[in-house]
Amino acid sequence: MSLQDSFEKAVEEAKVLPERPSNNDLSDLYGLYKQATVGDVQSECPGIIHFAARAKWCAWNEKKGLSKEDAMAAYVKVVEKLKADSKS
Repeated sequence: MSLQDSFEKAVEEAKVLPERPSNNDLSDLYGLYKQATVGDVQSECPGIIHFAARAKWCAWNEKKGLSKEDAMAAYVKVVEKLKADSKS
């Protein structure tokens, strides 16, 4: 299975995890997904009163410089960890 296929499968699996991931895991998944699908964040950081938008921007910005392939691989790894944790 190619990395792209593994990534797409992980994206679908992340949508149906038996337990809601922690905020940190959700943030990590969001940043990795955006980095893998869009690349480096190019927009300005949202204002402080836009809490959710700012949190998402920060999560994405933390992944700046990561290649598409590395972001996809990291995303797959996080989803696999979350799946394993939910079975424990």
